[in-house]
Amino acid sequence: MEIIVELHGSALHRFCLSLTRGDRWRAEEITQETLVRAWKHPTAIDASREFESFRPWLFTVARRIAIDAARARRVRPPECNDAVLTLIAEPERGYDRLLVAELVRDALASLTAEQQAVIYCLYFRSLTGLETAKELGVPLGTVKSRSHYAVKALKQALEGVGFGK
Repeated sequence: MEIIVELHGSALHRFCLSLTRGDRWRAEEITQETLVRAWKHPTAIDASREFESFRPWLFTVARRIAIDAARARRVRPPECNDAVLTLIAEPERGYDRLLVAELVRDALASLTAEQQAVIYCLYFRSLTGLETAKELGVPLGTVKSRSHYAVKALKQALEGVGFGK
């Protein structure tokens, strides 16, 4: 193999560059695959032939590999680069929502029962302050102060676990 690479490697790579219209990455891939096939098929090197006459076999194999690769690319969807990937929205990740829900649930559990009731009415049931006051049987000012301190406590509890920084 060393003799084949020494005698034909650079010419084979130049030929592969012409097959790929200058795409160095694809040319390198075809060159390597051609040499792997030569290594796997030692019978292709006829004992009666010299290594110098092995070049046509290598070029034929390289051309066929290039044709197969071109056909495969036509069948597959086109490849995209990083610029296109930034335009695609990330899929909804359910585990992120579960983690946030668990953190909020734990933070809510750290509140007093009165604060939990106010938060539940205002944010989960979407009641107004006046409706919450009637529901809980407390003055509107009490609802406002409990919600203020409850939100402040929730913020501290969530920041304590690294959420919202």
